[in-house]
Amino acid sequence: MNTLDDINKIFSMQTIAVVGMSPKPERPSHYVSMYMKEQGYKIIPVNPGHNEIAGIKCYPSLQDIEEPVDVVDVFRRSEYIVPIAESAINIGAKALWLQDGVINYEAAKLAEESGLIVIMDDCILRRHKQI
Repeated sequence: MNTLDDINKIFSMQTIAVVGMSPKPERPSHYVSMYMKEQGYKIIPVNPGHNEIAGIKCYPSLQDIEEPVDVVDVFRRSEYIVPIAESAINIGAKALWLQDGVINYEAAKLAEESGLIVIMDDCILRRHKQI
């Protein structure tokens, strides 16, 4: 978990579903997602409170997304992660990225045992800027 090799594998993927993406530009979930979009990644917002964020169709849950997802990037509190990990597994995602401060070992173990790459308590934007 959190190896440089795993991080590089994730950055070779293309489609990122962002669970907990906010429409507010000042929120990390928004500006991190917009940065990744600017770098050429396809971003899919997941937030049940919105139909669209930053001009991009938003889905209420991972299961509602109508196309394959490579990476599930999570901006939710640690106690909510197990069901998100289960959904990531069920939709066939290849990786689960838990942002800074998001730590859930049960979810990480579940995802890893199902073959997903897991990054926990790390920022995808910060890591991407390092490559």
